Amino acid sequence: MSSLSKPLYATHYGAAYLGDAIDLLQCLPDESIDLVLTSPPFALLRQKEYGNVDQNEYVDWLLSFTIEVKRVLKETGSFVLDLRGAYRRERPVRSLYNYRILIRLCDEQGWNLAEEFFWFNPSKLPSPIEWVNKRKIRVKDAVNTVWWLAKTDFPKADITKVLVPYSERMKLLLQNSEKYYSPKKRPSGHDISARFGIDNGGAIPPNLLQIPNTESSSQYLRCCKILGVKPHPARFPQKLPEFFIKLLTDAGDTVLDIFAGSNTTGAAAESLGRKWIAFEVNQTYLATSTFRFLNKIDENLIKILYEKLNSEGAAEITIPQVIQLPIIEPEGEIETVKAKF
Repeated sequence: MSSLSKPLYATHYGAAYLGDAIDLLQCLPDESIDLVLTSPPFALLRQKEYGNVDQNEYVDWLLSFTIEVKRVLKETGSFVLDLRGAYRRERPVRSLYNYRILIRLCDEQGWNLAEEFFWFNPSKLPSPIEWVNKRKIRVKDAVNTVWWLAKTDFPKADITKVLVPYSERMKLLLQNSEKYYSPKKRPSGHDISARFGIDNGGAIPPNLLQIPNTESSSQYLRCCKILGVKPHPARFPQKLPEFFIKLLTDAGDTVLDIFAGSNTTGAAAESLGRKWIAFEVNQTYLATSTFRFLNKIDENLIKILYEKLNSEGAAEITIPQVIQLPIIEPEGEIETVKAKF
């Protein structure tokens, strides 16, 4: 097994590699990754600029990657797969491709479904236009399926790391539990004990993740605009990978995204002190993803990074601790960006 070549760029915690994920996965050792978290190009009917695969071929195409994903994942690791729903061609009927992927992953490759999640994006625009806007026979499709898969029944996980704030009603109950409820068995069969009134620091989140995808003025987008470069058209919000990284890993663990795009997963992992590896086949997308790791926007630095990383034979650029440290001195000299050209 060959090892990974030099990354296109590296940060304090991670490294981003340019190339086909199948080839790059084969360079990773067995059981070396704690979490594989990715959102592959979606199985849409229309060809998109980020290179989605035709819907009819999609299931087989994606499953060719997941064999290698299982090999590189630790026994206690997890595989989180975000998949957007789709309609069948010229019909107001839903495709079952995302469910076929799940069933084949479990039946053919031996994955366990730890839990299914649903990412609700309340800011998503109505689609598809034909069935929702024009004919008005379908509602807005605003939920992605997110499969949490594992090699064993007991992958590493800790829900105390992703607790959510208590509701106002629950806060009142915790202040005076005797006033609002009495321990007893409910008609549903749930046995509510006195421990229900203990403050555990937050509530257990549901498997419906309400996270708006409203990125409009982020540093990444501002840098793309400065350069006149199109940003990646199918980015997910950083809070989505943050949730699973917190839930399923510890500080120092390694997170891998095999379809990194603008590398939102890497940025989330970096901010949480996790090691990360990113694979992306599109050089422009990977080059612009460096903007997520810069502490400040400097037009000259942005142009240098983009031109070097997006050129043929781009060499390694290392960006150590860019989240914590300024990278531009007052004179405009590059300080902590060590470029090897």
